[in-house]
Amino acid sequence: MRTARLGNSELEITKVGLGTWAIGGPWLYGWGPQDDNDSIKAIIEAMEAGVNWLDTAPIYGFGHSEEIVAKALSQTSVKPIIATKCGIVWSKTVQRQTCLKTESIIAECEASLKRLKVDVIDLYQMHWGDPDADIEEGYGAMAKCVKAGKVRYLGVSNFSVEQMKRVMKIHPITSLQPPYSMLRRDIEDEILLFCKENNIGVIVYSPLLKGMLSGKFTAEKVAALSADDVRHKDANFKPPLLDVNLKIVEGLKEIAKRNGITTAQLAIAWTLRRPEVTAAIAGARREGQIKETAPAADVTLSSDDIAEIEELLKTRKT
Repeated sequence: MRTARLGNSELEITKVGLGTWAIGGPWLYGWGPQDDNDSIKAIIEAMEAGVNWLDTAPIYGFGHSEEIVAKALSQTSVKPIIATKCGIVWSKTVQRQTCLKTESIIAECEASLKRLKVDVIDLYQMHWGDPDADIEEGYGAMAKCVKAGKVRYLGVSNFSVEQMKRVMKIHPITSLQPPYSMLRRDIEDEILLFCKENNIGVIVYSPLLKGMLSGKFTAEKVAALSADDVRHKDANFKPPLLDVNLKIVEGLKEIAKRNGITTAQLAIAWTLRRPEVTAAIAGARREGQIKETAPAADVTLSSDDIAEIEELLKTRKT
């Protein structure tokens, strides 16, 4: 599997990494019920398939995702690069809260180390720049974690160019983690160029738009999602966008078939066509899923394929 250097770091990461959002199980922004044994098997399968890094966050299932990652890694000799996040906490009544205060960030780091059962976090990312007024304080606290030897590199997630400019004065930014897919392309306007100019790696999340671009959804399957699945809150999974998106996916299936790849591989490879994009995160909830998506790391789309996809995507704008 192809690898790439992540920004200004010494980390060589595979072009596709494993995302663990869904394996956190039910919570406010969860993906419905999840079997922990399935999660563990999926993580082990990813490592055995050659994926050398995974992305998690304490808020995914209120700590549960990080705990499952630790359980899975205890069952394999492979030691992947681990990326986690900070800045979102929860109350005693399990209510989501954002906090970037120094004391909170340092406590979060300690808690993640304990849940993950590691001595150091390879990539520590500020999950959201919220509250915006506190991002300098929060990033400064993260820098303290680096100086303490508890974190190797710092990154940010869901940040604007203006926010990145503010915090990079405190400590180098190794990576940005933004959403990016065929159906969500706003980072192309300014963010990717800024990251290229400043040697900031780009790890994109949701390249399949929460599974919409996997080629496995129908209107009936969307309707059958569990009531607590976060996709029910997403306009892309509701008419009229749902109908438009499904038509686009039908066109993508034909392009994928012609190339001898799956629709999911096509969608992920499309995000990797941009040289500024270091890698893409692919989620997996059970065995078999990451084995399908990970090969996208080695797929190179032709200029004709890219042009055809562009024409197909234009139908969504009209």
